[in-house]
Amino acid sequence: MTDAKRDAAEKAIDYVEDGMVVGVGTGSTVAYFIDALARIKHRIAGAVSSSEQSSARLRGHGIEVIELNHAGQLPLYVDGADECDPRKCLIKGGGAALTREKIIAEASSKFVCIIDPGKRVDVLGKFPLPIEVIPMARSLVAREIVAATGAQPVWREGVVTDNGNWILDVHGLAISEPLVLERELNQIPGVVSVGLFARRPADIVIVGGDTPLLL
Repeated sequence: MTDAKRDAAEKAIDYVEDGMVVGVGTGSTVAYFIDALARIKHRIAGAVSSSEQSSARLRGHGIEVIELNHAGQLPLYVDGADECDPRKCLIKGGGAALTREKIIAEASSKFVCIIDPGKRVDVLGKFPLPIEVIPMARSLVAREIVAATGAQPVWREGVVTDNGNWILDVHGLAISEPLVLERELNQIPGVVSVGLFARRPADIVIVGGDTPLLL
């Protein structure tokens, strides 16, 4: 899958235009995109990053990292996903950066998602759904999730997000209505962000391979 990830990342460079501040996500596929972006760094104004990990990689390539509050509306956001359904709704958060990823996606005019073929699914949920929670609310949120969905939340012990919060991974879901579930879970007190990208799905999905596929 390494080659497929690299192929998708390289194809995403086609969407980068001169003078852009580019929104950059997190993860193994995005790492290839950052490396490709470095080759044209003289053409862009900088990047807004969704994680400390990506910020470090960008700075290592000499790409300026700009705060979103200073950048304003972004023309382009490039990020990966853990799952993608036929409607371009996504599960994200395997790398625990879902909240900042969701913020940058919302602030971007075009969201290009780069994935390998194994991330395509008919129904979201085989990959456990990450939910970022305030630490003191972990047990409360878990009980509410069980009551609402019957699924099983598991605390991702030892992981602290860049925002200082914890992650619950929800197992056993089959998400046929991702927008509805996203709204319901967002209403639970203590939930910071839900790793469902349905209210703001991808605009374009690039599936890596010998001939990258656009969805």
